[in-house]
Amino acid sequence: MLFASDWGCVGVCPTQAGATYVYHLLTSDSVRLFVRVAGQGTPCVFVHGGPGAGSYSFEKLGGNRLEAQLRMIYIDQRGSGRSASSPRKDYSVARMVQDLEELRQHLGLERWVVMSHSFGGTIATAYATQHPARVQALVLVNSVLNPPASLESMLHYGTSLLPTAEQPNASIPMMQRFGMVMGALQRRQVAYQLQYSTDSLAARASRVVRAVPANQDFATQVFSGQLPDYGQDYGPATAQLSMPALVILGQDDRTTGTTPQSFRFPRQQVVVLPGKHYSFLEQPARFQQVVSSFVQTLSR
Repeated sequence: MLFASDWGCVGVCPTQAGATYVYHLLTSDSVRLFVRVAGQGTPCVFVHGGPGAGSYSFEKLGGNRLEAQLRMIYIDQRGSGRSASSPRKDYSVARMVQDLEELRQHLGLERWVVMSHSFGGTIATAYATQHPARVQALVLVNSVLNPPASLESMLHYGTSLLPTAEQPNASIPMMQRFGMVMGALQRRQVAYQLQYSTDSLAARASRVVRAVPANQDFATQVFSGQLPDYGQDYGPATAQLSMPALVILGQDDRTTGTTPQSFRFPRQQVVVLPGKHYSFLEQPARFQQVVSSFVQTLSR
């Protein structure tokens, strides 16, 4: 039995069903991870993107709509959001997967739904591959399966938004070109077009993100090229995962580098919604309806 003090819990004990609480999970390698649990129903862990974005923006802009039917478990990955950094800079895919599994075990859950957004799709798919018996279902929202393909897609689209004179030479290394393109888009105040349909949606998301502190250590490690295992394509792995899978795509999403054909789950439902990379923000009612309908099928 775990008591509130063991978890660093704020409010009620994690064993109390239906309660909302915040606590910090101390991992087996002594990294404190921020966790918030809210809602009722089928347990669902949210694997955020970024890399390093934290779970707060999804919680406020999409997850809160699902809490009437799902017991949402929001976790900030190590080196991200409100969680602590890894002293040993261990941000490998295997360690991220282990963090999720340790959280499941601490919560005493036999199985849970695993939901991801963006870059989180790589971690969610890796977790499902390692622990298929623990995944009741997958929900991949605008999710990335192949980070290099995602970067290439963003670079290609971002370059197309610039006048020819401002487009970097294709011979320049990819990461350097990406930085140049992002800088040019920001100077022109059109960077929002990479992931949002309107600047007002981008501004709303930005206000939410700025509301909480943000740890950038994980993101720094990824973008500095220190984590080569994030170069893997998880598309082929989806063909071996037999749990039900809901895939939500943005019709004009140029961030993920995926198409409906990228996902090969034997038991998948693919839904394409109007908009770009944040379907839960651009199509909130439809997003809620699609996820709720999918969750209802799990209990049949």
